[in-house]
Amino acid sequence: MSLPPAAKIAFGGDYNPEQWPPAVWAQDYQLFEAARIDTVTLGVFDWALIQPAEDVYDFALLDQIVQRATDEGRSICLATATGAHPAWLARAYPDVTRTDFEGRKHRYGQRHNACPSSPAFRRLSRELARRIAERYAANPAVIAWHIGNEYGGACYCELCAAGFRDWLRKQYTSLEALNAAWYTTFWSHTFAEWDEIEPPSALTEHWRGPDHTAFQGITLDYLRFMSDAMLTNFLDEKAAIRESSPEVPVTTNFMGMYRQIDYHRWAPHLDFVSWDNYPPDDTSQPRMAFTHDLMRGLKDGQPFWLMEQTPSCTACRDINPLKRPGVMRLWSWQSVAHGADSVLFFQLRASRGACEKYHGAVIGHAGRADTRVFREVAELGAELDRLGGATLGARTAARVAMLFDWDSWWALEISDGPSRLVRYQQVVLAYYTALWQAGVDVDVVPVTADLSRYDVVLAPALHMIKGDLPQRLEGVAARGGSVVTTFLSGRVDENDNAFLADVPGPLGPLMGVRVDEWDAREPQFVNPVWLSAGTGHQIEVESRLLFELVIPQGAEVVGSYQADFYAGTPAVTRNRFGSGHGWYVAAGLDQQGVSWVLRQVLAAHDIDLRYPDVPDLETTLRVAPDGTRLLFLLNHRDQPVEVAAIAPGTDLLSGTRIQRGQQITLAPRGVIILHLNADP
Repeated sequence: MSLPPAAKIAFGGDYNPEQWPPAVWAQDYQLFEAARIDTVTLGVFDWALIQPAEDVYDFALLDQIVQRATDEGRSICLATATGAHPAWLARAYPDVTRTDFEGRKHRYGQRHNACPSSPAFRRLSRELARRIAERYAANPAVIAWHIGNEYGGACYCELCAAGFRDWLRKQYTSLEALNAAWYTTFWSHTFAEWDEIEPPSALTEHWRGPDHTAFQGITLDYLRFMSDAMLTNFLDEKAAIRESSPEVPVTTNFMGMYRQIDYHRWAPHLDFVSWDNYPPDDTSQPRMAFTHDLMRGLKDGQPFWLMEQTPSCTACRDINPLKRPGVMRLWSWQSVAHGADSVLFFQLRASRGACEKYHGAVIGHAGRADTRVFREVAELGAELDRLGGATLGARTAARVAMLFDWDSWWALEISDGPSRLVRYQQVVLAYYTALWQAGVDVDVVPVTADLSRYDVVLAPALHMIKGDLPQRLEGVAARGGSVVTTFLSGRVDENDNAFLADVPGPLGPLMGVRVDEWDAREPQFVNPVWLSAGTGHQIEVESRLLFELVIPQGAEVVGSYQADFYAGTPAVTRNRFGSGHGWYVAAGLDQQGVSWVLRQVLAAHDIDLRYPDVPDLETTLRVAPDGTRLLFLLNHRDQPVEVAAIAPGTDLLSGTRIQRGQQITLAPRGVIILHLNADP
């Protein structure tokens, strides 16, 4: 089961008519018609309305809401209403609320406040999902089920402690195996009984916050357990839905690069991936592109839904910048360019009160159609109507893969040493940005992915090595491909224990290097690195934060440090392995240095760079199910950009026919979607 059936990209978003009288509904649907909004997500936070007491279910209001949307011809993504639990539930069952990292038992309030191990929460959320599905499954307007909302957070209560011990028994079978995995001979931590094990928190193994732990193995396993515990909540509700709705696809909204949940563990259980795009600022174009690619890669390249984005501004941050004219449209098309089969907003009408009353909305408090935001949404809706189903189900035929691994992320950032300033996301994004700037399509995939179809595999900060990954990476190089990894890779096994081998551990034979020492310095310290390809391509760049001291074991030197006692020693190496190469970047190169290295790698495989010297011009190539090739060009500047067409085609948005080599102009924040007549 995959995405909901559709004739065009779904357009709409979260709609909460329960907040207003029916007279407002009529106005809303008139505006929806004007904006071409065809899809509404309903009932995300309706638990208290539907179930005002444990033994009382009242569907009268939701019946009206669903019927109105159906009568208006809208497709419905219907939620199970369990995104936040009601007050009576916490009062009747105190174990429902969470205990936080500091050991404080929470009372009723906020949103993410349900203990995933609470029997009462599991039973009652499952029953609510069952009743909602049973009531509305026969409605053909319901095209998808939406479980929960933005799962996240953590709980450290006694129920979770017991659940953690049960989870550990299944993972390790014996205490002997657990003690070995956690290296408990250190600091006299050997456990003789399962009940001696405590969740790692501020009261047990941690100090200075969640990233500072005495036992990384314990904390790592608790992160895995909590991700699995919330997945169990999702599966509870999915099973309840399936009792009466076996065919309609089920999803929940992910949050992109969200640290606390391993979405690779979740992805097989979703019928399609959906996610909420709220970038941290308005200059995050490569980051957004990366996260779209990450979401697409969760289910082997299957298109996803953009479940939420703001049409104008958020409200949850200290500073909430407004999307400039054209940005909402541009970022919406960016999501489609990377695999979205929907463009949905939070929210369709602005809430009148509480913490999201100033969060952007398609329709503001006054209900006007003559605002800039509404006009831009309506114009985008008209464009999506004209486009029809041209992009639905399209895939990205990438020759480059980037590995992304939650375990490596967790393990690297909870480690003591060598530097807490090295952040996994920043390292990964530097390497992705180099490809984004070069116009190269990328699949962001888990470490378990099939790598046989890729010519280049990037594995930045691959801190943890699991299973047969070293052999599969060697296979990429052996058949002529290139593998690129960096400092802090190949350091630990799946239990976060160091390999009893030279760094980079199991990656050593492929990389042809040995690392005995490493140097971590403050951010202002710079060690220049001289990069040379031996063909006149030479450059000096900066490196910061971490500097590994490399001893080649067959690898050739591509870059060298220029300062400190290790001046002249390798900073970047290339090792021949089979018919291909393993590249090792031992230093925290700046963006210019990362880009230089990756362009050498790409050139070795004749991977075309699309407009690599045109800043902020993003391109992607997607292939529709019928073989149609669609080239997206997105201008992220507030100035026009003029480039020569790299292939003939027709712009699907304007209808303009374009010849190869013809000069084309993209307006400020402009978008072109070329239906190609020939390969680019």
